[in-house]
Amino acid sequence: MKVVILCGGKGLRMRELTESIPKPLAEVCGKPMLWHIMMSYKHYGFDDFVLLLGYKGEKIKEYFIDYKWKHNDFTLETESNSIMFFE
Repeated sequence: MKVVILCGGKGLRMRELTESIPKPLAEVCGKPMLWHIMMSYKHYGFDDFVLLLGYKGEKIKEYFIDYKWKHNDFTLETESNSIMFFE
């Protein structure tokens, strides 16, 4: 079952945190709020998400596209020019 999460809004009351990032990426305990919300749903078996992006939506896309290489160790094979991630 798909879970739809609204990720819009400027977060004006959180202006100090959201000048460079969108509200869903504001960190709580070292992880974005959006990550915590998704993990809560995953705990109950929901793991197919649709994120409705609004203000600074490109930052949310960048976070998830870059997540694997930023948060995992990897091995780079120079001969074959391949990368293997350790999860």
